[in-house]
Amino acid sequence: MPWDTEATRRKLLDAATAQFARVGLAGARVDSIAREAGVNKERIYQYFGDKSGLFAAVLATEVEHLLEGISVAGNGASALGHVAGALHDRVAMRPHLARLLAWESLELSEPVSAESRAEGCAAMVTALADALPHHDRAHAGELLLSLISLVLADRCLPHVTALVAPGSTTSSRRAAVVAQARALAATGS
Repeated sequence: MPWDTEATRRKLLDAATAQFARVGLAGARVDSIAREAGVNKERIYQYFGDKSGLFAAVLATEVEHLLEGISVAGNGASALGHVAGALHDRVAMRPHLARLLAWESLELSEPVSAESRAEGCAAMVTALADALPHHDRAHAGELLLSLISLVLADRCLPHVTALVAPGSTTSSRRAAVVAQARALAATGS
């Protein structure tokens, strides 16, 4: 029976995603990832080069398309609220995204897939600038950065969330993020 390279890569990426989200690049262990995937650790070196290459592959797979498919619907404050809600839903369904982004920033000197990720962000900034007529492109970029920060905050800082808003739930947090996004869009400066 031929070796299913794609299935093996997927098993390794899934196991590595879970481990890198938990402990980051420095804390992850190749032996543990391979064991969790049920694959010989030599396949990691064959497919990804080394642990850093595997981390880069996980980041490229998981975070490169963070904004992909999220559309700007409507105009004004409701448009930014719509984006906030959609992004919150994506991160709520894939909570490892926030931790992977945090580990990337803590452990790498440059972002993975920077060019394609920058293109995705630029497209979203353009769409937001078009939907928010009282905001120029630079301000739309600042709004998007604030929005991403709002959405990721409780996932990256769960202890702070528990201390500041101990009753926070996924739905209450979503409502708060959407309301805050609308308020940010309403400010024209």
